[in-house]
Amino acid sequence: MMKKFNLFNEIIKVDKTDLTNAINTQKVFGITIDGKIVDANTKDILIYKAKAQITPTFTKALGNNYQLVEDGDKVLIKAFSNWQELIKINTPNASYDDTTADGVAEFSNKDLEDIGWHATEFNIRYRTLVEVLEKNCDGVVLCIEQEEPYQFSGLGFLTDNNEAKKVLFEYCQKEIKNKLENDEDFKIETLTDDEEDAAKFFKLI
Repeated sequence: MMKKFNLFNEIIKVDKTDLTNAINTQKVFGITIDGKIVDANTKDILIYKAKAQITPTFTKALGNNYQLVEDGDKVLIKAFSNWQELIKINTPNASYDDTTADGVAEFSNKDLEDIGWHATEFNIRYRTLVEVLEKNCDGVVLCIEQEEPYQFSGLGFLTDNNEAKKVLFEYCQKEIKNKLENDEDFKIETLTDDEEDAAKFFKLI
C-alpha cells in the first residue's frame, strides 16, 4: 500500500548542523520528506529545493512559506504553505499527478501509460487505476489535505514500476474480460477497432 505523506500533518526533522552546512555552501540543495539534505539533482521527494540565504535564522534562510522550530540539534519543519512550489519541484519525478481539478490524465512511465491508455477504451478511468495502485503497490503519495473525508490532491511516487505494471495489467485484464463476457456494450463481434486493439493488448482475443 502506498503511504500518504500529508504535508498538513507531517513535521520534517532536519539535523541542524547539516542544514547549516548546506546553507553555507550557497548552492542549491534539497531536503527530502525524511529530513535528509541532498544534492539538487536527486530524484527523491523534496519539501525544499533552492539556494538558501545566509541569515541569522533558519526561518529567514528557507523563506516565509515554511514554519520552523529549533529543537535541540534538530530543526522541525512544516512545509504545507509551500505546496504550489513543491508541485513544481516534484512533478518531474512523479509517477502521476493528481493536483488539478481534471484529476489524473496520464502516467509518466511508458508501460503504465500504455496500460492506462488502452484501459480507457473499456471505460476504466485513470482515477480507478490510481486507486488500484495505491492499494496494492509500494510508494508514497505526497498530498495536502486539511480534513476528512479527504478530497485527494497530490503526487504519486511508485517504488517499483515493474510491480505496478504487473498489478495494473492483471487488474485491467480481469475487468475487461468480465466486460467482454457480460456487458452488452462490449460484445466481441461489435468492438470498434480501438476496442479490439485494447482487447488484444490485454491478451483477451
